[in-house]
Amino acid sequence: MLRELKIQNLAIIDTLEISFVEGLNVISGETGAGKSIIIGAVGLLLGDRASSDFIRSSEETAVVEALFDITGRDEIKDKLAEIGCDGDDDLVVKRIVSRSGKNKIYINGNLATLGSLSSLSESLVNVCSQHEHQTILNADNHIDILDEFGQLMPLRNQYSLLYKDFCNLQGYLAELELQNGNKQEREGFLKFQLKEIIDAHITPGEDTALLDEKKILRNAKQLNEHARNAHDILYAGEDSVLERLSRVIGDVKEIREIDTSLGVSTDDLDSIYFSLEETALELRDYTYRIVYDPERLEEVDNRLEYLSRLKRKYGATLDEVLRKQCDIEHEFKTISSVEDEIERVSGEIDRRKERVMASARELSARRADVAVRLKDEIEREIHTLRMASAFFEVRFHQPLDNAAGEPQIHYRGCDIPEFYLSTNIGEEPKPLNRIASGGELSRIVLAMKKVLARTGSVGTIIFDEVDTGIGGATAEIVGHKLQEVANHHQVICISHLPQIACFGDHHFLVAKKVEGKKTNTEVRLLSGEERLNEITRMLGGVEITEKTREHAQEMLRSACHKRQAM
Repeated sequence: MLRELKIQNLAIIDTLEISFVEGLNVISGETGAGKSIIIGAVGLLLGDRASSDFIRSSEETAVVEALFDITGRDEIKDKLAEIGCDGDDDLVVKRIVSRSGKNKIYINGNLATLGSLSSLSESLVNVCSQHEHQTILNADNHIDILDEFGQLMPLRNQYSLLYKDFCNLQGYLAELELQNGNKQEREGFLKFQLKEIIDAHITPGEDTALLDEKKILRNAKQLNEHARNAHDILYAGEDSVLERLSRVIGDVKEIREIDTSLGVSTDDLDSIYFSLEETALELRDYTYRIVYDPERLEEVDNRLEYLSRLKRKYGATLDEVLRKQCDIEHEFKTISSVEDEIERVSGEIDRRKERVMASARELSARRADVAVRLKDEIEREIHTLRMASAFFEVRFHQPLDNAAGEPQIHYRGCDIPEFYLSTNIGEEPKPLNRIASGGELSRIVLAMKKVLARTGSVGTIIFDEVDTGIGGATAEIVGHKLQEVANHHQVICISHLPQIACFGDHHFLVAKKVEGKKTNTEVRLLSGEERLNEITRMLGGVEITEKTREHAQEMLRSACHKRQAM
């Protein structure tokens, strides 16, 4: 239930706070006073699109905030838990609209997304406006209205899961059949790829090793020259390092034969000599190995180019090329067994279709029963709204599947229900979207709302301009119906008709006030005398007489008696 609504800097509203109560809350006021702005503010809290055009002139942000009482509303508390918002019996929703485009949404003080707000608001408030009229006129929505009235949504959800699985399996079968249709071509292509990779005789890391070899082959002459120079300096050249080191060893031996205190060891020098000798021999052998071989260089270049082509086709590295080989072999095996898989999936589709059709038929049978109840209850309500000859019915269309001669199934079952109405004796019922009279449509919408209110889970219903096209005694009946709806839900009703306004448990007046060079909208709860004055104004227009005032008093007394008699 909506307890508090606070609006700041929205259109011509500077600051506005309204406290609503249980029952029927009526809002009245002259045209242009700002009643529609209040509805727009509620719409922002329900997830409607926000625009900087909503912001009051000279201000940078507009703020709309509401306090809801969700005592006993476990489904709302569960949704709050799902989006990570803590809460007890109070729910605070706040929306900030900024000219910079940095709009923000808060739920119980936590930043939230527009999607979270929209999901939550479905259980909080339902706005019945001209848009709602269009919703009811659209035949595509009639199946949802019927299922919600009959509390068939759990059964429909079960069906939807079966239908979704069935459709997914059909999609998989279509893929398999496409594969099977291209089987021969695909097998040939896979064989070609597989042969190309296998014939390459790839070894892991081969390209890296070839690149190293190529580098050596391209620089063979230079490498050989450096190795020969080093060998000559160490061993083969005149006055080589080893020859001079041999003389050093001899001199040290002569010294140590006379003076053993010399700290130089001949063993260490011998070790150095043998080590340098091994190095010289290794350099000599290296010169034998490093030979410039243009033919081998060409072979390496060709092999690297071949491996590069394979990597361009099958993977960035040779390891990826080898993994691609495994993938191709696996796909080849899969393709060869695709016919067996098609047979298996086709059998599973037949089994699942039987379950889907059984669920659709059960749903259809339940809808037929619900349609009778909906017809009776809506006709009962319409007849009390001064449409005594009106006839309402739900007609079902079930297009057949030409292939199987069975009803076509869709994600909501196998039914396409549509609401039909006849308002006069002798007239054939017509689809709702062919009703010309705005007054008749308003009464149909109200009748549906009253019937659906008994089964709906929403806490607050807002009726915006529900009195379109009606007046007089019909308006009084509409007011009485709104009061009956208010027995099940909190109702907020914007109306221009005194016959409706006098049924309110609380009556709010919206007025426009000019202060300096700015226009502002104010809302105040009317006391007994103020309410009488407002009903009188609504009844009498510009010229108010004592007789009009007495009439207004009588209307309020009559409405009070009817409320007490409920």
